[in-house]
Amino acid sequence: MTALAGVTPAVLAGIAPDPVGVCRHVHSLVMQPHDAMALGLPPERIPEKEIRPAARLTERLLELDPAPLNVPREPAARVVGTCRHFAVLGCALLRHRGFAARARCGFATYFQAGLGLDHWIIEYRDAAGRWVRVDTELLGTQDLLDHPDDLPAGAFLTGGEAWTAYRQGQLDASVFGVYGTENFGPAEIRGNAIRDLAALNKVETLPWDEWGQMSASYKGTTGAEYDEFIDTIANACAAAEPDVTASLYDCDELRVPAELSR
Repeated sequence: MTALAGVTPAVLAGIAPDPVGVCRHVHSLVMQPHDAMALGLPPERIPEKEIRPAARLTERLLELDPAPLNVPREPAARVVGTCRHFAVLGCALLRHRGFAARARCGFATYFQAGLGLDHWIIEYRDAAGRWVRVDTELLGTQDLLDHPDDLPAGAFLTGGEAWTAYRQGQLDASVFGVYGTENFGPAEIRGNAIRDLAALNKVETLPWDEWGQMSASYKGTTGAEYDEFIDTIANACAAAEPDVTASLYDCDELRVPAELSR
């Protein structure tokens, strides 16, 4: 999903050499759908948020403006996408620059007090071996966080982290979900735990993609056995050992279907 094979090298040549600088470029490459509508962009631009691969996102950006990706774009020349697109593009550029990086799916606690809202961020491994969490969407703004380039503990919870906290009675699942919708509760946390596992296997789905028993979970028809399965997923994602997450992901229940991975 984050491969940039086929992208003209010249448009990537000016990408910053440091991880935060790389992520900062992305702030002017993507625009949320509500911002696009407020700007008055034509409705046919909104489906850009359905684009999955980073190479196709880059292609669309170059159709809108042929300038290299390190050149800040006016809002109308940004691709329409969600927090997931900020994360995927940032992850793609970090990997292109040779940094270990991964997108994470979960919940941000800093958008609205008392709520954990569906969100995607990036982690990159620094020189000391620490995985640093970065909110690429917020880089360049100081409205919500002093340091979106190094999120403090608890500011963002992966789907698995939120699930474990819920199972241990440490959080109220009813306040975790998708902003502006009625989609809150344990099913939203289960879904993001599975999407986070897929992301750790370099299949960064769209936030609304569903597969396996996700639909049944959202309908409330899964039971204790499925919750125990999510426990296993949460534990694997917390450790984030590639061999473990790859082995767990390699089953029909969890593997993203081909039609959702391209």
